Amino acid sequence: MTDKIKLSILAILLLLFAGCNEKFDRSDLVINEVVVENIDGYTNDFGERSAWIEIYNNTTRTLELSSIYITNDPNDTKKYAVPRGDVKTQLKPHQQAVFWADNKPSNGTFHLNFKLDPNKENYIALYESDGETLIDELLIPAELQANQSYGYEQDGIKNDKSGHLAKILSRVTPNSNNFVEGVNPKITALKENDPWGGVMTVTAMFVVFMALLLLFIAFKFTGKTAKWLTKQKAIESGNIISQDKDHELSGEILAAISAAIYEIDQDVHDIESTILTIDEVKRNYSPWSSKIYGLRQLPKK
Repeated sequence: MTDKIKLSILAILLLLFAGCNEKFDRSDLVINEVVVENIDGYTNDFGERSAWIEIYNNTTRTLELSSIYITNDPNDTKKYAVPRGDVKTQLKPHQQAVFWADNKPSNGTFHLNFKLDPNKENYIALYESDGETLIDELLIPAELQANQSYGYEQDGIKNDKSGHLAKILSRVTPNSNNFVEGVNPKITALKENDPWGGVMTVTAMFVVFMALLLLFIAFKFTGKTAKWLTKQKAIESGNIISQDKDHELSGEILAAISAAIYEIDQDVHDIESTILTIDEVKRNYSPWSSKIYGLRQLPKK
């Protein structure tokens, strides 16, 4: 074994030992956030507000919560056993589950059989299925106000070099990450300069109308271009008589010509001269619908 390999192994071992000396408490399940007095905040499936406890899966694997106990009494570690058979107790990696401390276990799996007292400190703990192995615990201070939450700013990270990180959080985030990115300065500036949203409304309307106008121009130009190209091709192929609009044939004349050509092609008329003359009838009514043709004519002497 060369000296270089020995030095590499020694460096790796030193890093491992150094990492072990730094005490970062990262339990698999963490009591991540707690609200003791919920007056006008998060509601459960029954539309009720009560204290709640958020548990966070601090691992990269799915954990089964039905094998744990939740308690608020250090002398009764098996106070609430999470029921088995509920698929919702399978907590996915880095996800949260909220349990309601409403003393209504009959309401479902996530409703505990105890309440939290807003007038004193509240102890909360999680225990393994044996009721002896502590998973996590958290002491909620008595000074927590209504609608305030207590927990960790970074989900699942309980300690660092400075000590325990539990604190009163600036935001209440049930079933969501506790850490929230800073506000967007552009949004803040817009709120300050346009508090009523008038500028935003006018801008949006202007953009929409400009888009419609551009579409109208584009379609109109495309239609005219297509029509011009079609006419040019017709002129080149000799299928059009004249480009002058004043000499364009009307629809009635074109229909009569088409009918005559069809009859000639089908050879369904008497043999006549090959001269075809079509004159436009100058009448204010259609001769085809004239009532005179429906009357019996007197015989001519």
